[in-house]
Amino acid sequence: MNKLSNYLKGAREELAKVVWPSREVIVNHTLIVIGISLAVAIVLGAIDFVLAWILQLVIA
Repeated sequence: MNKLSNYLKGAREELAKVVWPSREVIVNHTLIVIGISLAVAIVLGAIDFVLAWILQLVIA
C-alpha cells in the first residue's frame, strides 16, 4: 500500500508541474486540426473522383 501511496503522491507532484495551455491556444490548435483534416479530405476525395473517372473511361 505504501508503494501505491508514493506513486500517487509523485503523480500529483508531476501534474502540479505541468503548464496547461490556455483556452485560446486549445481553440486555435483545434481549428488548425479541423482545417487540415478538411483539406486532406478534399484532396483525397478529388483524387478518388479522378481515379474513378479514369477507371470508367478504361472500362467503358
